[in-house]
Parts: sequence; C-alpha cells; structure tokens
Amino acid sequence: MKNCLSLLLLLVVLQPAFGQRKYNMREHKTIGIYMVNIPGGKFDMGDDTSMDDRRPAHTVRLESFRLSAYEVTQRQWRAVMDENPSSYQCDDCPVNNVSYDDVQEFIKRVNKAFGTSYRLPTEAEWEYAARGGQLERIHNIDDTHVYGKQLAGRQLPQTIAWYQRNSDDHIHRVGVKQPNELGLYDMSGNVEEWCSDFYAPTYFTAKPVANPKGPADGLSHVVRGGSYFSERDELSVTRRAGYIPKTRSVTLGFRLASDAPGCTEKKEVSMR
Repeated sequence: MKNCLSLLLLLVVLQPAFGQRKYNMREHKTIGIYMVNIPGGKFDMGDDTSMDDRRPAHTVRLESFRLSAYEVTQRQWRAVMDENPSSYQCDDCPVNNVSYDDVQEFIKRVNKAFGTSYRLPTEAEWEYAARGGQLERIHNIDDTHVYGKQLAGRQLPQTIAWYQRNSDDHIHRVGVKQPNELGLYDMSGNVEEWCSDFYAPTYFTAKPVANPKGPADGLSHVVRGGSYFSERDELSVTRRAGYIPKTRSVTLGFRLASDAPGCTEKKEVSMR
C-alpha cells in the first residue's frame, strides 16, 4: 500500500508523546489525531452468551475504514471548541461530559476548517476494530471456557483498560495501557464512546450483514466500550448501550472514524 499523508493540520497545540510502535497510522500532526488504517473483512458481531441486546451473534462484512488510535483528548477538544467540559481536567486525558450533539458540532467544525471527512464509527466498525479486525485472537475469559473475544487486546483487563478496579475514580491519559492488535488504545475502558448508529435493543435479530449502520431512526444512539467506572464485565467488546443525543456524562467520550481514503495531496491549513 502506498504511503502518504492525507492532510497536515496546523493548530498550535502541543502533541502528546505517544509511542507509534509498528502500527499502520497516519497522523494529523498538530492536533495529534492518529488514524489507524483498518482493512475490511468479515467477523462475528455480538455474543450469544450475554445480554439480550447483543444477540444473536451474526456474521458482518465491512469495507476498509480508519479509526483514531486514541480517544479524542481534552487538548484537542479545547483547540476546536474553545472550552473544556470535562469533569477531571487533564490535557491528554479523553474529553468527557460531551453529548452526541456536542460531538457532531466538534466534527462539523474540524471538517469545515480542514476539509476532512471525520465522523463517528458505526457500532459494527467499533466492535470489529476493538476485536482486532482480521488480527483478532480468541482469549479465555476463565479457566475452562472460551466464549470468544471479550477484551480489546490482552487477556487481563488491568493491562489494557482503566476501569473500576484501577482507575481511582477518574479518567486517565490516553495511550498509557497496552493497545490491541491493531494499535488502538483504551477501547475497553477510560471512557465509553459514542457511535453513529441509532440504538435498538432488538436490532441484531435482523442479522444485518453488509456495512450495517443501525436502524433508520430512533430516540437514542449507541454507546460502546466500558469506562473508568465500569466493572470488568462491562469492558467487553460486545457491550452496547443507548443514550439520548443530549446526554452528557462523566463516563462518555468518543473517537473519530473516516472512510478509507485514497492517497491525497498534502496541504497546510491554519485555524485561528
């Protein structure tokens, strides 16, 4: 695959010193948005052994896309929105207390300023990415049973997630815990993450197959992943919930997605 940078965004903000490891990332440097290229493929979405809204497990096929390696931080939010609503102030921690509507405004401003095409991930994209895409490994969740992939990365939650047991009741700097197989951090903890889909508890019974985007309408939107306040069971990559678009919570944040791009010319854009 030909390597190229998509857009060089010029905001005067300090970048977090995150290790880039070996993952296939492209960077929008000055607001520190690292997008991971995720090849499309098939996977089994959902979990027949868990809550009713995660059933039945069914095969889904996705096109390639991109997902940000880290949750959007307070530094990034403030650079675009000129304010920080987070309950625990920390520049390189994920922004929280942001509603679905707030997030849409953030994305609108970024895309308008820089000519980008960021969006929220669909919940199918989110789960596929959290599982590790085509690099998914199946882990035991106890000594005798294998129920499929439960955590986004290593088997032990303390190695990959900030959650109730180790968080001291607050969010933490992104990118500190171990990433999953794709190089995505904090998919199983720190903050829950908004997805683009409307939420319906029975949506999986329709067994949508090709690039599902959720119900046509609804009163709430899907939230995926656990948070710093979650018990271990809520860290599962199949965990899903629905919140109305105006919901703000100390456990709620997001990360960015985009369609898989072609190679585009590098250009410089400034924002005052």
